[in-house]
Amino acid sequence: MAKITKEDIKNDIQKQNVNFIRLQFTDILGTVKNVEIPVSQIDKALDNKMMFDGSSIEGFVRIEESDMYLVPDMDTWTVFQWDTGSGKVARLICDVHRADGTPFEGDPRSNLKRVLKEMEELGFTKFNIGPEPEFFLFKLDMNGEPSLELNDYGGYFDLAPTDLGENCRRDIVLELEALGFEIEASHHENAPGQHEIDFKYADAIRACDNIQTFKLVVKTIARKHGLHATFMPKPLFGVAGSGMHVNMSLFKGSENVFEDPDGEEGLSRVAYQFMAGLLQHAHGFTAIANPTVNSYKRLVPGYEAPVYVAWSGTNRSPLIRIPTSRGLSTRIEVRSVDPAANPYMAMAVLLGAGLEGIRSGMEPPESVDQNIYEMSLRERRSMGIEDLPASLKEALDALAGDKVIQRALGKHIYKNFMDTKEAEWNMFRTTVHPWEREQYMKMY
Repeated sequence: MAKITKEDIKNDIQKQNVNFIRLQFTDILGTVKNVEIPVSQIDKALDNKMMFDGSSIEGFVRIEESDMYLVPDMDTWTVFQWDTGSGKVARLICDVHRADGTPFEGDPRSNLKRVLKEMEELGFTKFNIGPEPEFFLFKLDMNGEPSLELNDYGGYFDLAPTDLGENCRRDIVLELEALGFEIEASHHENAPGQHEIDFKYADAIRACDNIQTFKLVVKTIARKHGLHATFMPKPLFGVAGSGMHVNMSLFKGSENVFEDPDGEEGLSRVAYQFMAGLLQHAHGFTAIANPTVNSYKRLVPGYEAPVYVAWSGTNRSPLIRIPTSRGLSTRIEVRSVDPAANPYMAMAVLLGAGLEGIRSGMEPPESVDQNIYEMSLRERRSMGIEDLPASLKEALDALAGDKVIQRALGKHIYKNFMDTKEAEWNMFRTTVHPWEREQYMKMY
């Protein structure tokens, strides 16, 4: 049952001078969509009577079955603190339902709820997620368009005057806190112009909602500073790209089932099985966790991004790391995910892979506690360490062969995602890029 009621929302509208409400949802590409309504339509919206044309949304439905309803989650009621000059704007995140009232199988948020029900059938009550999305800040040009000029040339944990994004980050933090986020830290990241703001973990649905809200706030506040914020995985050659490390844990009531004080490294058998499932299906879920052509410019050796399917409790070069915290903070960190991923789909496949590991009683390989980047190919092969897919094409092929990940997506999302991404790959593959012209025009 929702903690926020219709009456709470109506009272807040009056109190905060809200004139418009965004009914938001997410398409399969991870793009936030919205239908904006005046407050006069709030009763219709809260009664689940707001209809839209689903055939116009990427990966949804055909024109002959286009009528969709937006079903607001009242606990996502948020009033943005910026004023448009004609009152404030609020938002409600919605699930998408068909005209007959059933959840639409192509809605990523509804699909994640389906996978969470499978988790509950196995006896678990909560899947907690702590995401760490990174982003770059670029200056806007005279026309207000993004340029390739960075706002600063700082490095990891630098501060002003080297870190010129400090004031923008502070304003982002203040806005997020006003929206109810619990911010744990903010800092300059490794690459010039790169930043990270960490916020507290939440249950899977709320964490994904928070990621989408976070992106919107970051982009909005950056623009107020004359900057463009991008979550593109690899916007610059020769420096680290942006990741979105995902920390996850399973609970039964108040018990973190990944912890076992008497277990090896303080981890439970369930934690090892979950991790084994992730490793087993890492190739299959990579297309979802890293969904763009550009994602694979980040997944290369030498820039701290994981490219090898292995795990460790001590170093950051493998795909999976086990942070040292124990007790309620015991968790598994998947380091390959990037911020271009649709969070609802990414969490659905990570959970689906982990649950399969539990169902099947899988056991992970031995941990790799040395720097994999410094190992030779022969050394890696002798230890059974495989590479992640090196291109979107390889990742799509792996997804096409992984029934567990397909099941976590559902048939509708899987088919439409594959169709869209295969078209993206073909467009990239057949496009002549500036680098090719520079290299070959005079040579041949």
